[in-house]
Amino acid sequence: MRTQVAIIGGGPSGLLLGQLLHRQGIDNIVLERKTRDYVLGRIRAGILETGLVDLMRKAGVSERMDRESFVHDGTVITDGNTHFEINFKELTGDHVIVYGQTELTRDLYDAREECGAQTVFNTENVQIHDADSDAPYVTYEVDGEQHRIDCDYVAGCDGFHGVSRKTIPEDVRNEYEKVYPFGWLGILSETPPVHDELIYANSERGFALCSMRNENLSRYYIQCSLTDSPEDWSDDAFWEELKRRIPAEMADKLVTGPTIEKSIAPLRSFVTEPMRWGRLFLCGDAAHIVPPTGAKGLNTAASDIHYLFEGLSAFYANGDASGLDTYSEKALSRIWKAERFSWWMTNILHRFPDQTDFDIKMQRADLDFLRSNRDAQKVMAQNYIGLPY
Repeated sequence: MRTQVAIIGGGPSGLLLGQLLHRQGIDNIVLERKTRDYVLGRIRAGILETGLVDLMRKAGVSERMDRESFVHDGTVITDGNTHFEINFKELTGDHVIVYGQTELTRDLYDAREECGAQTVFNTENVQIHDADSDAPYVTYEVDGEQHRIDCDYVAGCDGFHGVSRKTIPEDVRNEYEKVYPFGWLGILSETPPVHDELIYANSERGFALCSMRNENLSRYYIQCSLTDSPEDWSDDAFWEELKRRIPAEMADKLVTGPTIEKSIAPLRSFVTEPMRWGRLFLCGDAAHIVPPTGAKGLNTAASDIHYLFEGLSAFYANGDASGLDTYSEKALSRIWKAERFSWWMTNILHRFPDQTDFDIKMQRADLDFLRSNRDAQKVMAQNYIGLPY
């Protein structure tokens, strides 16, 4: 087979790139190691920055998102039994929206099928060859039979454990990582959200987050030990612990019920440099991971897709390779700012095992400054709604 761009990974970033390229008349093939149903069964975040929303509209895949998403003009931060609000709309003139990543991915799959673009599922032993040459190609197996795709470029959208990053030689890659000493226990429940906006909670017992998917589907998280497993937490134990970590007035309004999904996610910050090697470009989790505190995971992937799409479009339209040549530099500049914001949010809201009394006082001072200083709130709002591409 022959295509212009081979895309490794059928998650939202690979699908979004494929759809944008297709509408530009640039041929592409998406390779996904699992089935469509498996990909759509993964529960992920749902806070979308304006930049990602604009990309979905540009890709022609925004109709359901525009109709069913929820606009969020701000967020609530609690410290013990007190709380304050950060009004994004008032501070920046912009907002974020809530639209589940699963639904966004479903829309992208539906659009890809409708336009007839090729997606290959259940791929095994994917390998990228000669990425540092003018003639890269990808090999893979389906049901034990080997296939080959010759291409102009390869987009590695296959996540942290995928083959794309590992294709770049170790003596070329520089990797930076911080592993946090706790995880997030998350549940999904068919209950109304406790508040119209997200609640980020700092408490003596640890962090909590109250989020939502729609008016009758809520997503809640509590900080937990890395040695915990979901089976260690009954529904009742989770609800009781969540109530202890949010202000009493909010806990009194919390509607509880059976959970329909429960999982624990470890937290890490990770960046690899560079994000380009020859004709291979890394996008999203293949190149960087952020703790979910700042709602940047999918949104940082979207900024990568923006830069890569713009570079590929200019190259195929008029032979201008400057966007491709500067892809890694542009993407990393924005990524490191998102990493900083996510690291900062994580540090001011969580309790660390080795935290001293001094550390806790500094954390509280940071929150008090944010509560009382409009300029600090504006900086947070600018980062949360998403820095410009």
